[in-house]
Amino acid sequence: MQDFIRINQNDKVAVALKPLAAGLALFIDQKELILTEEIPQGHKFALCAIKKDEPVIKYGFRIGYAKEDIAPGAWVHVHNLRTALGDVLEYKYEPELCPLKKTEPAAFMGYKRADGKTGVRNEIWILPTVGCVNSVAKSIETAAKARFSLKEGVEDIIAFAHPYGCSQMGDDQENTRKVFADIIHHPNAAGVLVLGLGCENSNIPVLMDYIGGYDSNRIKFLQCQDVEDETEEALRLIAEICETASKDQRQPCDASELIIGMKCGGSDGLSGITANPTVGAFSDLLISKGGTTILTEVPEMFGAETILMNRCKDKETFEKTVSLINDFKNYFIRHDQTIYENPSPGNKKGGISTLEDKSLGCTQKSGSAPVCGVLQYAERVKEKGLNLLSAPGNDLVASTALAVSGAQIVLFTTGRGTPFATLVPTMKISSNSKLAGHKSNWIDFNAGEMVEEKSGEEVAKALFEYVLKVASGEKVKAEAAGFHDIAIFKQGVTL
Repeated sequence: MQDFIRINQNDKVAVALKPLAAGLALFIDQKELILTEEIPQGHKFALCAIKKDEPVIKYGFRIGYAKEDIAPGAWVHVHNLRTALGDVLEYKYEPELCPLKKTEPAAFMGYKRADGKTGVRNEIWILPTVGCVNSVAKSIETAAKARFSLKEGVEDIIAFAHPYGCSQMGDDQENTRKVFADIIHHPNAAGVLVLGLGCENSNIPVLMDYIGGYDSNRIKFLQCQDVEDETEEALRLIAEICETASKDQRQPCDASELIIGMKCGGSDGLSGITANPTVGAFSDLLISKGGTTILTEVPEMFGAETILMNRCKDKETFEKTVSLINDFKNYFIRHDQTIYENPSPGNKKGGISTLEDKSLGCTQKSGSAPVCGVLQYAERVKEKGLNLLSAPGNDLVASTALAVSGAQIVLFTTGRGTPFATLVPTMKISSNSKLAGHKSNWIDFNAGEMVEEKSGEEVAKALFEYVLKVASGEKVKAEAAGFHDIAIFKQGVTL
């Protein structure tokens, strides 16, 4: 395994791939460089002298300014590096498009739905319309699993608890209702029991306008205040859904039907070098076969947004991306919060120093494909290819948003590890082999091999093949553990 990596030839810093001792002699550009202090794994060190207020370059782009003079071989981190970012900006469209060549088709075994969508799971979901019935929903899940023993064809019965659906106003409540409708129509759900209370703002009659047309054999509604025994009535309705869903069978589906969400969390200094570029290469490969990917967590695009903007397929998409970025900045400003209050303590411990550093690594997940679509929160994907989605960086909120917009699987890269899962299979991809070994009960795929014995192309192809297996029914670690969560983006006041 190599000791360090210089990502771009123009970089003024390199990244340690393992802990490096002070006094270690390295040879870079045929010159000797002596490390002046210990460099932790994932952290940066200076390749040349950097004067105070000069830009620090990584990934070929500025990640901030030096707070003080930095000597060659010195550790570069939050103590001597500051962000260079400002507030709301004006942007110019300077397209740099690299359309992808089509590659040979690929296939997986999925579920064809009557509305033309394709699912990778055949589950029955219990969706509360309000947090007041969360415990009832969980009780129904337990009873249903015991009673029906998951008939052949029904892969799981899952209740999704959340605290919303009432005491919300305006756009905040509107988004919650859209989320409910998107979940109800998600192709991974063979059927849904919509469980209401009866007095909430987003009650079942109100939701009907958002839900639109539906298959009454697969979508059932129960308002708890209207029946004497809500559990028994729910089990009766679930039995009816099971009768239909148990007849569903997997069949060959083209990879062009896949919609894959891309998210990172608990990142470290290797995330932008191994895991995120691996997902980016996967994204390009899927898109080259006619598939779709979605990139979100807008605040972690700040500082790298122009790279995405210049890859927009046309001026209209560029303008939507500008609005995506500036609207989110204004969201921070409206709440009197610092726009660049990032990275997190865990990110910093892992070697990420500024938001530019984090964002340039985060956006590696987008690969090189043109940006074809820009989605508002809770908007379903329409365009094939790479899409950008408006959602915050919070892991559960952003991952739920990806699923709500249509992702059948979420690829989640991490350098520090996390166990959670959202509505859909949530695949954990580690940035380093140490994490993959230490938390093997969480990690599904190790991208750390990219800086060991395997090439980036080999690792990306392995990830693509693994995604096809998961799409065909193989469970990821969080699914096998029974982890399922949703988190709705709370944007307004609570009554």
